[in-house]
Amino acid sequence: MYSIIVVPPPTTENERHRPQHRLAPGERLTFGRSARDNDLCISHDGVSRRAGEIGAQGVFWTLSNLCSHQTYVVENPEGAGEHIKVGPGRLDAPVPFEFSRIVLPAAGDLLAVEVWAPRHDYLRTEGGPDGDTTAPAFSVDRSKRYFAVLAALCEPRLRGAPHAPLPTVDQVVDRLRPGWPGASRTSVQWNIDYLAVKLRLKPGPETAESGPRLNGKKESLVSLALRFDLVREDDLVVLTEPSGRIAR
Repeated sequence: MYSIIVVPPPTTENERHRPQHRLAPGERLTFGRSARDNDLCISHDGVSRRAGEIGAQGVFWTLSNLCSHQTYVVENPEGAGEHIKVGPGRLDAPVPFEFSRIVLPAAGDLLAVEVWAPRHDYLRTEGGPDGDTTAPAFSVDRSKRYFAVLAALCEPRLRGAPHAPLPTVDQVVDRLRPGWPGASRTSVQWNIDYLAVKLRLKPGPETAESGPRLNGKKESLVSLALRFDLVREDDLVVLTEPSGRIAR
């Protein structure tokens, strides 16, 4: 049973039908400019003759950077900007992403090698020990208006633009109107303030001390929500819910 699938950068010959290399746990694949010395040849003058090596493990994969001068970046396209850097000479750096993009800087170009890792092990719990349940770290109700506001704030970065500017309050209002006809600047801003308290980015009004307001409130909310998967791409369906489906 294969563990990961490696898809090389597209070329003019294979742009539509890109070959796939399937690796079982324990297998390795080298890549680089030299067709003779590598399992995967990337024909570009800016790629080292032996550029790197991918190793398949049971539930993750590793990347070795065999280049002596260039850092590689492994992006998680589904993680709103999440990435790791693998410096020159680094061996067997573990990569946990289920879908990844290895970005190779190559003489002015950025070449992408895609890696899919469909095999993952998860704990299956059919019943826990007796006693009190663990309190959730963040309690959010996906049927509430505040969650729709949070989803609208996160949408540009969840859509694959990790450094996209956050929408303005007016843009959030326009985005929410299909499911929330009464949305206004005041109501959206109230929900943003409520989220900052609910997610413990600032104290509640009854305990807050006098002082400056929280700077970058929207940025802080989006950063927290994406870091801990409070909002996922699947959750963006709340932005197109029919009128009346978004609860107060």
